[in-house]
Amino acid sequence: MKTFTLNDGNLLPAFGLGTWKSQPGEVNDAVKEALRIGYTHIDCAWIYLNEDEVGSGLQAALAEALIQREDLFVTSKLWNTFHDPADVEQGCRQTLTALGLEYLDLYLMHWPVAFRDDGNLMPEDESGFIPLSELPLSKTFAAMATLKEKGLVKSIGVSNFSVSKLEKLIAECGIVPAVNQVELHPYNPQPELMAYCADKGIVLTAYSPLGSADRPDSMKGADEPPLLNNQVVLATAEQEGLTPGQLLIAWALTRGTSVIPKSVNAGRIAENLAAADHELSIAARQVLDEIELRYRYVSPSGWFIPGVTYEGQDFWA
Repeated sequence: MKTFTLNDGNLLPAFGLGTWKSQPGEVNDAVKEALRIGYTHIDCAWIYLNEDEVGSGLQAALAEALIQREDLFVTSKLWNTFHDPADVEQGCRQTLTALGLEYLDLYLMHWPVAFRDDGNLMPEDESGFIPLSELPLSKTFAAMATLKEKGLVKSIGVSNFSVSKLEKLIAECGIVPAVNQVELHPYNPQPELMAYCADKGIVLTAYSPLGSADRPDSMKGADEPPLLNNQVVLATAEQEGLTPGQLLIAWALTRGTSVIPKSVNAGRIAENLAAADHELSIAARQVLDEIELRYRYVSPSGWFIPGVTYEGQDFWA
């Protein structure tokens, strides 16, 4: 399995299993099956509300010696209600308890947005957000760095960060994230972000690499373009002898990003893994790179509050 050497010297498996949207009663078996057939990287998060079941799958795989802990790479994410430096360790320990682990291999700040801890998972209105001026992201990230010192995590990074947010974070706390996990696929290739992260030694991980068609209807736009049905994707997949999903996974890896497609279907889990070994042709890479349609599938517009959750002209800028 291909790996990336992070800027702290740790190794990140380039291919992993995503667990966002994996339902109770399914994700336990999915995690165990993935580890049985050769996956080593499992990506999860506190807000997915399934880390206890992910943990059951991890523990079953470890108990049956399907994998050793030192060969297992587990990523999780600090939720927005734990951004206060005094709460960061609590958020991490809740995840560790759910997963049944002593440490995480990678811990990410899930969003560059802070919520007030008022008992709600999501803010009911603007008062539920903590302005960046009151709680800078750099303060949260500096607190995350102390988790490394305590042996609770091996590497730290961020998720959903733009170039401007990365620049400000690094300037204020002096710590370069090891990873930035963002939405990446041919409709949202983010070349400027890729170039910046490459220059800074930040590994990009692609989430929703297949277009996230199974996300909740509340997150979907009217008449949004389904990536897996794109005619260029379909034709190129046939030429490469791949399924459309396998093609998109191979494309992500060819670009030098890690990728974490989600599935709870045993056949699809194996199919996705097979794509990680495919040598994508130069022609296939080029034709996918040339797709001009732009669309972002995960864009929580209710969080975009000027002067509160972002500075400048746009949340993603």
